[in-house]
Amino acid sequence: MNNEDLSEYRTPGRGRGILDIFTKRYLLKVLVKKDVSTRYRNSVLGWLWSYAKPLAQFMVYFLVIGIILKMDKGVDNFPVYLFSGLVVVNLFNEAFGNATRSIVGNKSLVRKIYLPRELFPVSTVIVAFIHFLPQVVILILAALMYGWVPSVTGIFAALVGMLLITLFSTGLGLLFGALNVAYRDAQNFVEIIRTFSTWSAPVLYSWDMLAHRAPEWVFHAYMSNPLTASVELFHYAFWFKTSDGTLATPPHLVMYVAVAFVIAIASIFIGQLVFRRFERNFAQDL
Repeated sequence: MNNEDLSEYRTPGRGRGILDIFTKRYLLKVLVKKDVSTRYRNSVLGWLWSYAKPLAQFMVYFLVIGIILKMDKGVDNFPVYLFSGLVVVNLFNEAFGNATRSIVGNKSLVRKIYLPRELFPVSTVIVAFIHFLPQVVILILAALMYGWVPSVTGIFAALVGMLLITLFSTGLGLLFGALNVAYRDAQNFVEIIRTFSTWSAPVLYSWDMLAHRAPEWVFHAYMSNPLTASVELFHYAFWFKTSDGTLATPPHLVMYVAVAFVIAIASIFIGQLVFRRFERNFAQDL
């Protein structure tokens, strides 16, 4: 009778899901380095596109929403208000979109070797975060021009906002990344979500405009959206103390952020469950 202890061994091809990224940090680093190095390969401007794209987007929104529709008259220091929300939405859109395409985009690796497949969406979220940092640099410089003074509470709010939107993007990325392998329509559905994301948070308008028009339960649901909560945390961090105080921070913001974290963490659990369900057929479907 074989009495050998097999507790240290695992069934081939099965892991612990997203927890494996902590034990496969080297592979994660390799994937991130690959994505970063190939992002702007053979590009003349290279990393300057990380600055050019958000600036072009900001100029269009500021011209149309701020100048033509005169939103800059209703919100003090509207350029800082706009850009502090825009960088959060850009992080969400890039992380979510990249994670959705990550498994299909790495189909050659998925079909040839086994490694924790969660590494692919997680690595693309990290790459999106890396490209998000130059936008934060621009935001800080713009805020300083409008009289922003760094504070402990402001920096903490920004860090919490980054963590919240990263968790939420990862959860949705796991979910739709898995669905996109079996049903390529998922990618088109994600594009629709990304199209509406800028309008689903107080970026081009202020939160109080919805508070006075929507039913109370709709407003609470809107404010508990992780994207909205992250945007308001960035507004508090970079814009609020430069404004004249006419537009206050939303009431019960801490409560909304707490609920948003619950939603973000729940999205990771649900995304992981769906990912594990579809993972067994990845090589076949690809």
